[in-house]
Amino acid sequence: MKSILLIGLGRFGRHIAENLYELKHQVMAVDKKEDRVNAVLDFVTNAVIGDSTNEEFLKSLGVGNYDVCMVCIGDDFQSSLETTSLLKELGAKKVVSRAARDVHAKFLLRNGADEVVYPERQLAKWSAIRYTSDHIFDYVELGKEYSIFEIEIPNEWDGKTVSAIDIRGRFGINIMAIRRDGRLDINITPDMVLTAGCHMLVLGSNKNIEKCFHI
Repeated sequence: MKSILLIGLGRFGRHIAENLYELKHQVMAVDKKEDRVNAVLDFVTNAVIGDSTNEEFLKSLGVGNYDVCMVCIGDDFQSSLETTSLLKELGAKKVVSRAARDVHAKFLLRNGADEVVYPERQLAKWSAIRYTSDHIFDYVELGKEYSIFEIEIPNEWDGKTVSAIDIRGRFGINIMAIRRDGRLDINITPDMVLTAGCHMLVLGSNKNIEKCFHI
């Protein structure tokens, strides 16, 4: 369990709060709008209304006591930048800030952010890949070159074993798990028989996965 200071409770911040709640983390939520604070009360440990660009207000929160400070302000970049900078000046251990554009990310990283996230860009890329290929059901990017894909097992592999298709030897792709009837099987063996219609989670370079599965 970690302690999180979550600043900015728009749609992205609210979804972050809900997910942190499910993961059982302790969350202090902050926004200058009362309705946004009220909307997350059921998902956070504490919540306060306040201006995160006010140094005295941030001091009162004891930012150095949190494991992670997340700046999710999306509608006012100036406030996001000031908040990020103040958090670092006040001793925040780790600051993660939301960015919409590359130029925003550069300024945030120069002014205190340890990491930057691009929710819109990341979702756009995921959607473009997911919904332009009928046999792709999920996608997780691991850096620029490698990814994990959840892909439907091709019909031509039906009834064949893992060793027979040999995608590790042919393409350098590792089968991490097989999903059958909603259940995930991570005990992959060479003699496991593949069934058309089931899904496999594979890890490899984007280039090799695209080549193997004709993406």
